[in-house]
Amino acid sequence: MANSRTVIAENSRHYNAVLGQRDDVTDKLAIFRVRADADPFVFLPGQYLTLGLELGGRLVQRPYSIASSARRVGEGYELYIREVAGGALTPHLFRTQAGQRLSLRGPKGRFVIEPGDARRHVFIAAGCGIAPFVSMLRTLVDDGTPRPVVVIYGVSYARELAYGQLFEAWERAGPLSYVPTVSRPAAPENAAWDGRVGRVERILDGVCDDLEIRPADAIAYVCGNPEMIAAVEERLRARGFGAAQIQTELYSPRRRLRAEVSSDGSDRVA
Repeated sequence: MANSRTVIAENSRHYNAVLGQRDDVTDKLAIFRVRADADPFVFLPGQYLTLGLELGGRLVQRPYSIASSARRVGEGYELYIREVAGGALTPHLFRTQAGQRLSLRGPKGRFVIEPGDARRHVFIAAGCGIAPFVSMLRTLVDDGTPRPVVVIYGVSYARELAYGQLFEAWERAGPLSYVPTVSRPAAPENAAWDGRVGRVERILDGVCDDLEIRPADAIAYVCGNPEMIAAVEERLRARGFGAAQIQTELYSPRRRLRAEVSSDGSDRVA
């Protein structure tokens, strides 16, 4: 369990990057913008970087999907991160401010879109699982190669829709449909919410019917916790989506707890 009194090293032989900016979405969600010291890493949209801090003399690392465009690596990398209670790294990350030195490794991951795929892309995300889709869409916009996309984005509270305004702008420009949903409509924080309600797996059938999403000309990308992914896969298969038409990426604290510990004491999640 994390100890808030653990000393975060200001400098370390492991550090090769710096936190340039941090924007808090809520008290537990923030957008971190990180810059590498040397030449920036080139990455494919959908991949992740491994971020680390030296804590009490030990380098602790975790992977986070990149939310920024793959065409703007010179501007640094945007990471959308949730503080995990008792987590090994995130409670300490949320103690940091601009100027903090960091370890940055990568990129890795095979959760990427295929070049030239003209099928309708259905991006289904819960919570911070939206990050790789933001990167994919930003890169497509920068390349001037938009694709027909449906974004189904589930959160607990409306205030957690960190990239909502960006999706709304893309929707106005087309060809994108943005479908946000909140899973706790009775919560006082959601009193002003007048959009869809329920978890993404619960609203999926209705969205597919309303937007006429058919497996004959569509591919689905799903990013979130294991339970959500399993439920979404079940619904998509029931609608006729084949295994090759459903790409998934696990993105949850539970997944991170199964990280492999490497020889230098760091943690890695595939």
